[in-house]
Amino acid sequence: MMFASKEGRYFLQGNIAVGEAAIMSGARFFAGYPITPSSEIAEHASVSLPDVGGTYIQMEDEIGSIAAVIGASMTGVKAYTATSGPGISLMGENIGLACMVEAPCVIITVQRAGPSTGLATKPAQGDFLQIRHGTHGDHMIIALSPASVQECFDLTIQAFNFSERFRCPVFLVLDGIIGKMYETVEIPKRDKIEIVNRKKATGQPEKFQPYKTDEDLVPPFAPFGSSFIARANGSGHGIDGYPSADANNHEQLVYRLINKIERYKEEISLFKKFNTSDADILMISYGCSVRPAMAAMKKAREEGIKVGVLQLQTLWPFPIDIIKSFISKVRLVLIPELSLGQLKSEIIKYSKDIPVIGINKLGGISIQPEDILNVLYKEIAK
Repeated sequence: MMFASKEGRYFLQGNIAVGEAAIMSGARFFAGYPITPSSEIAEHASVSLPDVGGTYIQMEDEIGSIAAVIGASMTGVKAYTATSGPGISLMGENIGLACMVEAPCVIITVQRAGPSTGLATKPAQGDFLQIRHGTHGDHMIIALSPASVQECFDLTIQAFNFSERFRCPVFLVLDGIIGKMYETVEIPKRDKIEIVNRKKATGQPEKFQPYKTDEDLVPPFAPFGSSFIARANGSGHGIDGYPSADANNHEQLVYRLINKIERYKEEISLFKKFNTSDADILMISYGCSVRPAMAAMKKAREEGIKVGVLQLQTLWPFPIDIIKSFISKVRLVLIPELSLGQLKSEIIKYSKDIPVIGINKLGGISIQPEDILNVLYKEIAK
């Protein structure tokens, strides 16, 4: 059943909430290859997209999937795919192409334990560094991560909006727990949701330069098949879209691809804070690990321990200034995550003399509040 056309309260799985929000965002093309634990997103798209005049294609693999998504995007369609860590590995080269040709697209990864096939049905948070650095060369992407089913819905819409506005790949980073869980979701009326569409080319078609930008550093979009010249060149290119090996041109191009996102990092950096105003111990987390952190915080507060939680909804570009501002006010930082410390490795760069302790778990088993509290008590006792 499709709910996206109807406002109301629903009991939805995280993956289905993502699919509903994609359609409400205006997405009309999905290409993907089924992979646990994201397969419900593809299944939802196969049933729901045809109902709204959209297209679903099951591809032969994730390489073809992201290629088809980029091609659809360059015709002007909002396009998306869903996968997990092994699929992101296969998409790597074409993610770089999407960055270079500035193809808006949303890539959903529902994380599972790795490496390789790993534990195919078990949750993890090991894609944190992969989504940022999974394609070669200097580049920038945007990545958002929900910690509830409601956030699956809300941040999917935000992911499409960022993708359209900045003409770049945007990752929506779930995990096997958030993607599979069921919770109540409020779907608002369509006119209550801000939907962003890419800036379109205007003026005289014969004078159009595909990569000429204004102050926002984002070029207007001309779809394939229109009266405007449209060139999607993965090689270094000038504002006309033709290949250029000129060193100065390439430097300007790469800086623009990065700065069009970095310039707006403050508004891209989404987060939630809980009991941080008086906290002297801070937990920083994202996705499924936020939930045991919240439970541990509640228990610690009952015992008079001033603990706060900082939930990162934006993972990339990494919110350095936000992290610094919160860390500077506490004496201890705890980082619960279902990896050996990928998030911690980034936070520790900006912690100066503040101790940063990782609470890590592998094996596809979620972190429990007791795991966090045990570390907390041990650190306090030192």
